[in-house]
Amino acid sequence: MSSEEKKKETSKDTDFSLSNNSSKLIYNEGSITRKVKRVLVTGGCGFIGSHLIDKLMEKGYDVLCVDNLFSGTKENIMKWFGKPRFEFVRHDITQPLFVEVDEIYHLACPASPVFYQNNPIKTIKTCVIGTMNMLGLAKRVNARILLASTSEVYGDPDIHPQKETYWGHVNPIGIRSCYDEGKRMAETLMFDYHRFNGVNIAVARIFNTYGPRMLENDGRVGEAVTIYGDGSQSRSFCYIDDQVRGLISLMESDQTGPINIGNPEEYTIKQLAVAIQKLVKQKFPNASPPD
Repeated sequence: MSSEEKKKETSKDTDFSLSNNSSKLIYNEGSITRKVKRVLVTGGCGFIGSHLIDKLMEKGYDVLCVDNLFSGTKENIMKWFGKPRFEFVRHDITQPLFVEVDEIYHLACPASPVFYQNNPIKTIKTCVIGTMNMLGLAKRVNARILLASTSEVYGDPDIHPQKETYWGHVNPIGIRSCYDEGKRMAETLMFDYHRFNGVNIAVARIFNTYGPRMLENDGRVGEAVTIYGDGSQSRSFCYIDDQVRGLISLMESDQTGPINIGNPEEYTIKQLAVAIQKLVKQKFPNASPPD
């Protein structure tokens, strides 16, 4: 192969994804002089991520959705496929990603016990290595990055509601710790990159969020609502539109956080099940899932 042919072959490789498990370089020729803000959403095929993409697209941004589809589904973002301002890349963020963006919403991580307890090592790697990769990207391209952290960093709290200054009551070796401690480590990385590398960050601690695109076994299909545990555990519940509005507002502010985004009022899981029962006008047994 001549030297000229080698140059042509190399130039082809700069704009294409090598594989699902390798680093990716995605170059947009017009990205350097672009006038429209380009936004990266990791975990964009998930529940919160897909609703966030809906709002960002409505606001007129160029949106790049990155997801490995471990817990998310393309059906959540299918309506944007083929649109000129939208791009989807299947990629695992534990591998580096090279793109040109202005903002990064870092949501990628299994957020349900069903997923993160089935693969705790993958959950920790996504929280830690994935966050390091996204912070490295933010540093390289001078992008503001928002981490979707969680109220789980407070562990089993002694105070209700929790203020951002509360350090939590945590168990670092429990079966849920892969997620809780993974997010705590992700927050540590965010603030260290901010302090030592000048990365423009924001940290949102997301409380329980509900709305369309959640699991279908939530009472709408006429089946029993599954209660995990005895139902006495309390949670605060925030509607998805309010959650997305909070995330965008934080990104557009000059705040680093951490900022709690959720409902200050708490309800037990049993109270939630009863409310669903009344809404769908159907009775179902109050049972925990089988072991």
